[in-house]
Amino acid sequence: MKIVVQVKLMPEAEQAAALRSTLRTVNDLACWVSQVAFARGVPREYELRKHTYLHLKAQGLGAQAAQHVIKKVRDGYTTLHANLRAGNLGKSKSRRRVRAESKPIAFRPEAAQPYDDRCLSWQYDQQTVSIWTTSGRLKNVRFVGYCDALKTLQQYRKGESDLIERDGVFYLVATCEVPEAEAYEPDGFIGVDLGIVNIATASTGYMAAGRGLNRYRKRQLDLRRKLQKKRTKSAKRRLKARARKEARHAANTNHIISKTIVTEAERTGRGLSLEELKGIRTRVRLRKPQRVALHSWAFSQLGDFIVYKAKRAGVPLVYVDPAYTSQTCCECRHIDKRNRVDQGLFICRGCGVVAHADRNASHNIAQRGENVWNAGRESRVPATP
Repeated sequence: MKIVVQVKLMPEAEQAAALRSTLRTVNDLACWVSQVAFARGVPREYELRKHTYLHLKAQGLGAQAAQHVIKKVRDGYTTLHANLRAGNLGKSKSRRRVRAESKPIAFRPEAAQPYDDRCLSWQYDQQTVSIWTTSGRLKNVRFVGYCDALKTLQQYRKGESDLIERDGVFYLVATCEVPEAEAYEPDGFIGVDLGIVNIATASTGYMAAGRGLNRYRKRQLDLRRKLQKKRTKSAKRRLKARARKEARHAANTNHIISKTIVTEAERTGRGLSLEELKGIRTRVRLRKPQRVALHSWAFSQLGDFIVYKAKRAGVPLVYVDPAYTSQTCCECRHIDKRNRVDQGLFICRGCGVVAHADRNASHNIAQRGENVWNAGRESRVPATP
């Protein structure tokens, strides 16, 4: 299982200037390579290398840095074409899609630059790195990070690392290959119902209310509107800073929720059952005031956090079809649209059970998860003699 670990670099003034100059240079050259690729119909990486490699070397890039710049550009076009095929940029003649197809991909001056072990070496005991720059090799560049992150970095780092700059601060994002724990045989399943009013509701009774996060986002939305009206450079800087702050706040909330759910499943020896919510934003039709809440909440991020934490802990996990989970009674299995009285109240028209709507849905998801697990297991019947 691959995860990333981010550490903060603490360079001296001269080292910081060299790192900043390196990022500006490689991203300027990446924009040039992108123009060449666009003009030649975006050829394959090997063919693109024939048209650009010597020029990159003449501009002072090392062999590996030049290769990474070319690969970064080709990966950018691969991602663009994948988004076009998936329809993520609109229909064939939409304004957004035409704009994306009509010009080369551009790279920001502080965009990430990948490094491999030939361009970057780690000294974990001293907490320093040796890194290639256009001004030469920089040695003894200090880095800091959380204890758990540093431990994971030292034990499992494998592959490339990315150098990025945010607000004048440099970070290294390293790829770590963490082994998955062996999954155990679950003694039942915990169903997890995801929502907006309640971010996550587990069949164990745990409920992560979204009231605080929704209030926070509403406040941030009002502040964004005020800043957007100003149209000044300082207002744009503040908008970028607030966007990152809001994303960090939401990610921290999702980390806390996912850790609580996975820890409870591991403690009780049960598995986790999640709804398959891919494409929910394209399937669901909402009124305009509700769209902001739906599109600003990180459904996918919370699901990804639960998945990778479950894999690290060896907790079995299955996905189930979410259809009618909010309209089905978890006691008698009666399905009726009228069972869902309002957002928080469920009253079964068949047996009269009264329950919290999200808790009822989480029990349905847990039952479906157990059915999916039993259907996928190998037969326990002894072999015929």
